Amino acid sequence: MADGFWTDAGEKLLPEVTRLRRAIHCEPELGLHLPKTTAKAKAALEGLPLEIREGPSTSGFVATLRGPENGRSIILRGDMDALPLQEDTGLDFASATQGAMHACGHDAHTAMLVGAAHALSANRERLAGTVHFMFQPGEEGFHGARYMIEDGLLDPMPDAAFAIHVSPNLPNGVIASRAGPLLAAADTVTIIVKGKGGHASMPHDAVDPIPIACELVGAIQQMVTRTVPAFHPTVVTIARILAGTTDNVIPETAEILGTIRSFSEDTNTTRPQSLRSSMPFR
Repeated sequence: MADGFWTDAGEKLLPEVTRLRRAIHCEPELGLHLPKTTAKAKAALEGLPLEIREGPSTSGFVATLRGPENGRSIILRGDMDALPLQEDTGLDFASATQGAMHACGHDAHTAMLVGAAHALSANRERLAGTVHFMFQPGEEGFHGARYMIEDGLLDPMPDAAFAIHVSPNLPNGVIASRAGPLLAAADTVTIIVKGKGGHASMPHDAVDPIPIACELVGAIQQMVTRTVPAFHPTVVTIARILAGTTDNVIPETAEILGTIRSFSEDTNTTRPQSLRSSMPFR
């Protein structure tokens, strides 16, 4: 199919894809079970020549489009879940759900996947194979893809799988890719610093975990620069420190939460263990 075909199809579908994206954005859901989001996606697919398959573990589903020729099969995948944070954008279609927001673009991914299903269904007779549209919940740390695979929704496994991620760092209308690894593997870091509580006026009688936690944040960054080769990009980000209840009480513990992003398989398998062995505070 010529490039002009896809441009025309995209422009024709854009208003409805935009409407769907904003409707999903208004009602974000977390985790593996997203009944409202799933219902919106299914409603937007009604009338298309698709076979819908669902499993017991999640609200995810696979919509299959079969062309007239029995050729190769591929997956087009879009994630559907939101993030646990409060939206404060002031948009007309801002989240109406307390503590949840589509801050990672999964609302757009779902709407884009629906748009792709419409574009390909309209040209089904020209399709030399099968396309599985995978609507996946639980991407944000809930292993949604694994559950869908275990439920047999991708059996038999296709020849290839493709996904696209929106990016605010790219100019509008630009699609970027590269050879080799494109997105990093992600591991979670949890450190519990155990101290000895006390009164803020007598820190010498306590073991304050908060200064220790602060020192650890800097030490982790230094450890990465001194233990990971520069040719193996690795990023450690501490995104949350939780400790204490008021201004004049030294807490017993401080909790540090973060993420490790890496491209090297060797770094991915060894770095979490290095953190655990270097920091006996978990």
